[in-house]
Amino acid sequence: MSDDRSQLGFLISALGAAVLAVSVFLPWYGVSITAAGAASAQQQLTTVAQQYGNTTLQAGASRLGAEFNSLAGHQLTTVSAHEALKDISVILLLLAGVSLLAALLRLADIGGLLDAGGGSIALAGGVAALFVLYRMLNPPGAQTELVSLSLNWGIWLALLSTAAIVGGGFLAASNQGRRHPAGGYESQI
Repeated sequence: MSDDRSQLGFLISALGAAVLAVSVFLPWYGVSITAAGAASAQQQLTTVAQQYGNTTLQAGASRLGAEFNSLAGHQLTTVSAHEALKDISVILLLLAGVSLLAALLRLADIGGLLDAGGGSIALAGGVAALFVLYRMLNPPGAQTELVSLSLNWGIWLALLSTAAIVGGGFLAASNQGRRHPAGGYESQI
């Protein structure tokens, strides 16, 4: 039974690591234009139309520029961790890969080069969680007055998957240190 808990822990960690690897390519941030950004775009369009266009172009630019205000506050696009966080995305992929490989090797009962226990897998998941939390609290790039970033569902999935890696690692490690008699309780009576 104790081996069942270890196997379950390694399975949870492996699934969490696989989800973490996939989540790096999912939307982490939503990009929205601010009211100041819409006003700036409208002003730039008007300036270009006045410098280089005739009255027809200027009128069309004026109509188009008036619609920019409706874009303010609306999400225009999303950005994945892979697109926005080149170095951290590679680190997260490495941590996910090592955790996945270690958990799968333990599930298959194969020792060797990567004979990590549940504690080591939990540590790798914890480090990955710190990177994800850092990017939740400190989004990439300086916040400008023209555009804003908001957290999207991919970053929450990444955080949940790191929690699964850590939880599965702890579950697997909780049974590694215990010794159970060969005959169980019945043999002692």
